[in-house]
Amino acid sequence: MPDPQDAHDDAQDERARRTTAMDDRASDAVEDTDAPDDEGHDDEAASTDEVPEAVVDDAERLTHLAREAVDDDEAAAYRVDRDAQLDAHDFTARVREDDSGATLVMHPQEWVEGDTIRPERIEDTDRAIELSLSGSDSPDDWQAVDDHNRELVARVRDAHGDEHAAVVDALADFASNHYAKPIDDLSATELREFEADYVTRNAWLDDDALAVLEESVRYAFDAARERVPDW
Repeated sequence: MPDPQDAHDDAQDERARRTTAMDDRASDAVEDTDAPDDEGHDDEAASTDEVPEAVVDDAERLTHLAREAVDDDEAAAYRVDRDAQLDAHDFTARVREDDSGATLVMHPQEWVEGDTIRPERIEDTDRAIELSLSGSDSPDDWQAVDDHNRELVARVRDAHGDEHAAVVDALADFASNHYAKPIDDLSATELREFEADYVTRNAWLDDDALAVLEESVRYAFDAARERVPDW
């Protein structure tokens, strides 16, 4: 079995990856565009002072929710919320789909005319932000991550009982299947998503489990010997 620690490191690297390559088309409304990436894609981490980190994180969270939503109106509402937050900073967003997976692309609105990127308006590609939405790159990586998360469930069950383990089992489903990352690498934003969105729609937790949810999450991080984010 692949080493879960290797998967943990890979997941952290993937979460931090911010690239700055731009496609030659943009769309605010369409989430499943198949436009190809430009050649010469640069995988170096991008940074921008134009969009606060909290807004970038929430844009990523809302994009995940829009892609996972079953109801079209719900998905549209998530995209409207995301776009409104970015619009306040004169940025726009779309999702690019290619052979490497799905990527959230955020860039200045001034680069776009209609649905088309105008290359002559791009003076500094470092202003763009790209975030992978695809998690681990291979089934082996995903399996290692999931094995790690199930081990945390077992540790919590042994130490604290079935009620807490039920919560951590739902958290393992969320971390493995929605982000392909270890539980103990989940961010504060993702933990809030788990509590506010995932649990109500996807997890069949009884009232007793819901009452101890925050404590159970803390136990999961304790089992991994990591500090739980302040969420």
